[in-house]
Amino acid sequence: MREQARRRARQKAERLVNQMTIEERASQLRYDAPAIERLGIPAYNWWGEALHGVARAGTATSFPQAIGMAATFDTELVEKAGDVSATEGRAKYNALSEENDRDIYKGLTFWSPNVNIFRDPRWGRGHETFGEDPYLTSRMGVAYVKGLQGEGEELKTAACAKHFAVHSGPEAVRHEFNATATKKDMAETYLPAFQACVQEAGVEAVMGAYNRTNGEPCCGSRTLIRDILRGEWGFQGHFVSDCWAIKDFHEHHMVTHNPQESAAMALKAGCDINCGVTYLHLLKALQEGIVTEEEITEAAVRVFTTRYLLGLFDGSGYDQIPYEKVECEEHLAVAERLTRESAVLLKNNGVLPLKADDGKTIGVIGPNADSRAALIGNYHGTSSRYITILEGIQDKVGHNGRILYSEGAHLFKDRVEPLAWANDRIAEAVVVARHSDVVVLCVGLDETLEGEEGDTGNSYASGDKPDLMLPKSQRDLMEAVLAVGRPVIVCLMAGSAIDLSLADEKADAVLQLWYPGARGGKAAADILFGECSPSGKLPVTFYRTLEGLPAFEDYSMKGRTYRYMTGEALYPFGYGLTYGDVEVRGAELISREVSADREACPREVFLQAEVVNHGSMGTDEVVQVYVKDLESQYAVPNYSLCAFARIHLEARETKKLSLRVDGGAFYAVNEEGKHIFDSRRYELYVGTGQPDKRTEMLTGHKPVRVDVSFLS
Repeated sequence: MREQARRRARQKAERLVNQMTIEERASQLRYDAPAIERLGIPAYNWWGEALHGVARAGTATSFPQAIGMAATFDTELVEKAGDVSATEGRAKYNALSEENDRDIYKGLTFWSPNVNIFRDPRWGRGHETFGEDPYLTSRMGVAYVKGLQGEGEELKTAACAKHFAVHSGPEAVRHEFNATATKKDMAETYLPAFQACVQEAGVEAVMGAYNRTNGEPCCGSRTLIRDILRGEWGFQGHFVSDCWAIKDFHEHHMVTHNPQESAAMALKAGCDINCGVTYLHLLKALQEGIVTEEEITEAAVRVFTTRYLLGLFDGSGYDQIPYEKVECEEHLAVAERLTRESAVLLKNNGVLPLKADDGKTIGVIGPNADSRAALIGNYHGTSSRYITILEGIQDKVGHNGRILYSEGAHLFKDRVEPLAWANDRIAEAVVVARHSDVVVLCVGLDETLEGEEGDTGNSYASGDKPDLMLPKSQRDLMEAVLAVGRPVIVCLMAGSAIDLSLADEKADAVLQLWYPGARGGKAAADILFGECSPSGKLPVTFYRTLEGLPAFEDYSMKGRTYRYMTGEALYPFGYGLTYGDVEVRGAELISREVSADREACPREVFLQAEVVNHGSMGTDEVVQVYVKDLESQYAVPNYSLCAFARIHLEARETKKLSLRVDGGAFYAVNEEGKHIFDSRRYELYVGTGQPDKRTEMLTGHKPVRVDVSFLS
């Protein structure tokens, strides 16, 4: 349906662009496109953000950071979050346009989602992604794009899959770095989520990365943009550079000599919009004969096709969305549900859930306990209300108990007060712990410690982590609080894998909260006090150590992520406990569809699983299916996630669940990057986590194995 609309929009765009001078056409390829008053074209700023809610444009509903959304394993809810973001983006655009406010971040083109693979736990921007697994990332990416863009002929907003491609640090050298990846790793790991966003979700835009990939700068790569994106995948939308990435061509990558050569390289490769200023040199490049009028015109037609699809000239069915939709109760409820589903319970010796009405004294300690920054991650909007973990616990307990609070430590400095002794809040934290019946210890990071190089919250640092350790100030705090001997619940607010070996050994419970959103403290308190059960799963591996991982700069997948690692994780990908006790008791193959040709390649497989909650409390659970290829020499060393589904089970309840595995899960990728079907025997594992010994030990349950063969 949208393809017909695209054809009509392109025809209109061609007619409009044909009325422009070449200077006007070139001006429209800037991210801050100026008005062309004689043609009735208003100014438009293409730069908008909606990573987890509309960002940097004032008030909006605040969702958990993307890594937290991934932990829900809930594609329907993530799509709903995208729809909420689009609704609020439209509401704000409609109202602000009436005031002639066409500033940055206030348009309808959102540079989200980030579907890069979180291959190394040191990467500061990893929390912007949906984790380390290409299948999970593709499912979440497709869901969020569909939510942002809507399903009708018109675009509700225009989503953008970024950063294409092979991009995951190091941040400090991204402007000059060359990411070298084999064709196998490209096709097996780095490209699938982008392909799914293009071919399944019809994403309207793709953004290039700062770095080079296999020698070509990503925003000027003919291989990536022309051959793969537009050629193999049939991408019809527009391509945008990362911000000021094109000037890196001549300033850092040294593949061109001057700005006009850089502008020409990007345009000729298929980059339509320059976030930056290098396309100001396009007319000089035209004068020098290194670009053509036809190339400038084609880029202009593509970007105006998007503007027509958004209804920015002819009007849209979304033009009547009122401003009252911004941060409305319905949208806040979606955010709260996402936060509840995103929390991952990593350990619980029975201390959780707490009781809010038992009159006990609860000590709330830590630099993230009352931190707004730890709620919101990066690329965030503004909330009309923030609820920290401390505030959520205070609201929950009310007058039924006593809450004692200590900051305990600075987030990363060795003292809170500059003139004080080192560790100047630890004594207070110990006193609070001694006077409490139970302690909630809130540690972790925020956007000042993990984020983007040069970003607004991290202006003077690269944003990558040097290791997996918490800052020393927090390690000292944790040791001191745990030594008191009171029951301790560690709440980690961070967007990446952290060394939690001390907490795993000595704490009574560990709850991963990510960056839970502006009002995340309420949902966190609901979980801590048993109003709902935690049900999130880790979308990344929590490693025990960096030993065994390749160098950060090495883009080989060997030894990385659960699919290729050889050691044992502290907390594995796909792992997470609940307040129930859910087990997949049985699973069987129901049907399989194969192609009609003599190869009998698989199209899809259907399973039915019997799932039982042995526990005394109802809970959501995520049933996961992993595939292991038993024959192909090209198979991943371990196994791969290939299906998942959320299910709710009351106490002692048993349900049947149907699961679909796409036929593509049974293909391997050879060294040339080709997907081939060269095996006939597979094992599927159906459970509440991956089929490794560590998950089995932590959960007490083995997955059910189902043998699948495609014998001719």
